[in-house]
Amino acid sequence: MRELKRGAIAALLATLLLANVAGCSREHQDQRGKADAPVTGRAGEDTPAEIYNFPDGFGDLATKCTGPGRRAYVTTKSVHQKDDETVVTPANAVIVNDPQCRTTR
Repeated sequence: MRELKRGAIAALLATLLLANVAGCSREHQDQRGKADAPVTGRAGEDTPAEIYNFPDGFGDLATKCTGPGRRAYVTTKSVHQKDDETVVTPANAVIVNDPQCRTTR
């Protein structure tokens, strides 16, 4: 009897874990508009960006070389409350000349 009870508890925990993991799927993120854009054939440059975190209420900043002589700066979307209103600052991207960016790989 005790083994049956342990089995039922284990099955319940496994089901809850699976339900939580399923909520983090790519499909779930796509539906919410939060997934990365697809890249055909996984082509493209995949090096990590440098990330600069800002305090709450300000968008974070990411930067990296995006081609020979080019650097991108991108902010995250910022959402915060001001009085009784939700203020959304959209993400922004800027590409500038940077002679230190020699190659994309």
